[in-house]
Amino acid sequence: MFRVHQLDEPLLRVGHDQALEAPKDGLFLFGPVERTPGLALARVGVIGTSTGLGLAGNWMQRLAGWIPGKMDRRNEPVIWAPAWPGFEACFGVGLPERSLANVAVDGAAVEAAIKRSNRADAVRTAVKIFADAIRAHLRTEEQRPDLWLVVIPDVVYRYGRPEVAAPPRAERRVSDIISARAAKRFFEGGDLFPETMEDAETYLFSSNFHHQLKAELLIDQIALQLVLESTLADRSIVDPHRRPRGLQDEATVAWNFGTTLYFKMGSKPWALANVRPGVCYVGLVFKRNETPHQVGEACCAAQMFLDSGDGLVFRGALGPWYSDKNREYHLSSSAAQQLMSSVILGYEAKHGHPPAQLFIHGRHRFNEAEWAGFKASVPSETSLVGVRIQRGDDMRLFRPTASTPVLRGTAVEIGAKHAFLWTRGYVPRLASYQGFETPKPLSVQITHGEGDLAQVLADVLALTKVNYNACDFASGLPVTLKFADRVGEILMASPKLVSALPLPFRYYV
Repeated sequence: MFRVHQLDEPLLRVGHDQALEAPKDGLFLFGPVERTPGLALARVGVIGTSTGLGLAGNWMQRLAGWIPGKMDRRNEPVIWAPAWPGFEACFGVGLPERSLANVAVDGAAVEAAIKRSNRADAVRTAVKIFADAIRAHLRTEEQRPDLWLVVIPDVVYRYGRPEVAAPPRAERRVSDIISARAAKRFFEGGDLFPETMEDAETYLFSSNFHHQLKAELLIDQIALQLVLESTLADRSIVDPHRRPRGLQDEATVAWNFGTTLYFKMGSKPWALANVRPGVCYVGLVFKRNETPHQVGEACCAAQMFLDSGDGLVFRGALGPWYSDKNREYHLSSSAAQQLMSSVILGYEAKHGHPPAQLFIHGRHRFNEAEWAGFKASVPSETSLVGVRIQRGDDMRLFRPTASTPVLRGTAVEIGAKHAFLWTRGYVPRLASYQGFETPKPLSVQITHGEGDLAQVLADVLALTKVNYNACDFASGLPVTLKFADRVGEILMASPKLVSALPLPFRYYV
């Protein structure tokens, strides 16, 4: 017997202890929920080519002031894309006329690096140009930025990803490192020449510039915000009615950029308004290791999110967690126990006691060995609940008597422990559905432990609203799973992170 019902839209707590549905409303009217004591000006460092530094300086000036909102073709305001009020008006923190640090890198050297014929060598060399420059600055300067804005030439984005082909032959620069095959022989012990070690180690790093640079500086606990030079171009000179496809209006860019900037500086823009004390949510992260000496191994990690909105990432053991037969990741009992023990210790370090409820979100149903490991690490006073969350691609819900799609927050319960939840759909506050096809739900199932399905659904819906990497009304996935792939890719992007310490979530997004 199906039960269809509508969940209330979760409220967000912002400044002056106010609660509203939309983060832009809250920030515009009342400011952020959390302010850094004594912080009057943002402590931001900028690194880029001379072109990138100029674009960043101009952009920060525009970000400091009012930017008109998006207008439709009838020249009327778009509800979901309002004007940007200015960084200080929004967050109570000013943007200085000049950044705390401005570090220039040689644009010609960066382009020559990323166009090397060997992709592993190209990305590694380009990453070292930026990372070495930041580290050199920090060695000589006493003041340390809270966040580094890394302005990337578009050519780095074009060729700094593994799924993109190498530059045209005429533009390539010669790489003189050993081949991937030779590197594999080195790791298998077939090559004992020490001078090949550095070349071979190049293949242990990700060929994704973004992930490798993040991983490279995680060790130094340096927070980064990467942005393309083209993103910082002045959109006011572009006809808004003839804007290139995919190019957002400048106010929307400012909302997203400003929110991310504030979060990565160490403060929360908003938090969930109605949370139960003592609740902890954990999302499992898996990523296969494709480097030459550990093919078949996978990394596991846990993203822990607290009722306050704080998040930490814990790295677990490397092992054969992926099954080609089932196409699923599953931990051994001991690995599951070790990973969840780290989470419990992290929670206790912050609160002084274990959580009252701990919800583990995963994309697959936990097997018996995993669940036994989880239970063994959790104290008796903690209620442990396992929840499987998947995309319900085969499920649709239509409203034949309405002109709008299904409402966000619609739930269809198909049993005591299983339901479909629409986290995407028509939003009355925005008077729109921000999608291009019939909304698809999430399949939410309580697989282990005792939990109230209605409460689990409400929690999942609420967790779609704490993505501080943008200022959207909500995401399609709860934050416990939305960035799972990204976190896994960064953890596997550098062999230096094998024993990574728990770090706040802001270092990964």
